[in-house]
Formats: sequence, C-alpha cells, structure tokens
Amino acid sequence: MTIDASSVASDIGVDKARQKLVNDAVKEINHIATLPELTLKIIKLVENPDSTARDLNRIISNDPALGARILKVVNSAFYGLPGQIGSINRAIILLGLNAVKNIAIAASLAKLFRGGQICPGFNAKDLWLHSIAVAAGTKQLSDRLLLGLSGEAFLAGLIHDLGIMVEIQTRRAQFVEAFARFNKDDFLTLRQAEELVVGATHEEFGSALCKLWKFPDSLKHVTGFHHRPMELAAGHRTLTGLVHVADIVAARTKVGFTGSVEFVQPSPEVCEELKLTPDIVEEVVRVLPRAMEETDHLFRAAA
Repeated sequence: MTIDASSVASDIGVDKARQKLVNDAVKEINHIATLPELTLKIIKLVENPDSTARDLNRIISNDPALGARILKVVNSAFYGLPGQIGSINRAIILLGLNAVKNIAIAASLAKLFRGGQICPGFNAKDLWLHSIAVAAGTKQLSDRLLLGLSGEAFLAGLIHDLGIMVEIQTRRAQFVEAFARFNKDDFLTLRQAEELVVGATHEEFGSALCKLWKFPDSLKHVTGFHHRPMELAAGHRTLTGLVHVADIVAARTKVGFTGSVEFVQPSPEVCEELKLTPDIVEEVVRVLPRAMEETDHLFRAAA
C-alpha cells in the first residue's frame, strides 16, 4: 500500500489551519470575557501541591467581595454545614482548597453566559441552565459511585459546554448559521454543523480555553471529549464519562438548551467503564430536579 505524500501534507495543513482557528478564537475571548485575575491566581495556587489553607486565605483576603460570596456559598443549604462559618480560613479548612477554588470559578463563570437571545431557538441563559443541570447530575453520579470527586464533578459539569460560549463570543455569525443548519436537519448533530460552518467544534474551543486558563488536564478532557469519552486513554475517562452521562440525564429534564446532547441513553461502554448501573442512572434522573434547586441556591449565594 502506498501513501500519497501530497494528501498527508494536505491533512497536516488542514489540522494546522484548524488549530490556528481555535487558538485565535480563545485568544480573542481572553480580551472579551475572561476569568478575573484573582480567580486565575487561586487556580494556580491550588494546583500547587505545596500550597496551604493559609496561602489561599491570603489571596482571597485581597478581594473582600469574593470572600463574602464564598462565605455565603459555604453557609448555603448546598453544603449543609452545621452552624455559621464566619471566616474564610475556617471555610477552607472545612471544605478544602479544591472546593473553595471551585466556588471561586463558579462565581466567575456565570458572567460568561450572559447575552440573552443569540438567535431563534438559542438563548445563552438556557445554556447556563443546562450547564447547572449537568453540574448537579455529575455530582450526583459521583456521589452515588463513591468516587470522592464531588467538587470536581460539579465544576466539570458546569463547564462542559464552555466551547459554545467561545463560539458565541468570537464567531457569532458562523455559530448562528451552524445552529440554523442543525435546526433544519434532523440527521445533523450540532458538532457536525459546527464542523461545516465554523471549522471546528465546541469541544475543541472549550478544551483550548481551559488550556489557556491553565485548568487541570481533567477539565480539558471534559470540555474536549464529553461527547466521546471512550476516545480518551483508559486512565482519563472517569470524570469525562460522568459528564457524558449527566449531559444525557440532564436533557431528560428538558430544562434549558439540550440541543448539543447527541444520545438519548448513555453509552453501554461508558457505563461499564464507570461501573454505572441503570438503577443508579434512573435514581439520578429522579433526584435531579431537587438537586438543581439546591444548585440554584448555590448560585444565588454566589451572585
């Protein structure tokens, strides 16, 4: 079998052009709407294994408004802690550095999902509602499987469709055209429509933005592979697989924008990978509306 060298060169050229398209978009969004500098500092600090609660407290103390939001969240029904927590240091000790980092990110992310009606059939607020549902569902799945990933699972679900917001912020006209094609053709997924019109998918845009913001690899995997978690290496599928299932479960609630969800049932391969039984999936479907109410309280507290 012979390989056409010109064809290989052409493929490489296409890949480079695609990568440039994605990189240009995420650099552009960094000037339009980004995470506050303080939140980025918190992420960097928490990712450092040598960091302590005192280090994190020192950073948060520089922003009284963020500190107040964190205390409101910590004292909300979402965490169910006994008594009122009055200091950031106490909150960090009780919840851990990762949980406080996730609260800071969640409080910052809501700003990205503003913008109202983008086009007929698509509203940025609806995407945020779906993201909250997936966050709640991912946490519920993680808790039932006793994975010890509650905070990370919640954040992963919240950011899984971040790439759509990159498209809206930086390639709006193309996204609107892609969405119109997707709406017209029952056999076309949103990702396929994005490929045709935008030149890359929301998975690629989301993963690139996570990389730019220096999120951990696990979150880059979630944004980049939540529609196809089994394409990841075996050791990296758990969190992305949870989000994949929660995305489908959340769509069954019919809350918010569900057009990006490609399946009506979780993949058997993903469920086997996670050791996830149909009974657990159905239980999460049942409790999700209540979990979403609790999550809504969380974001009201963080506002």
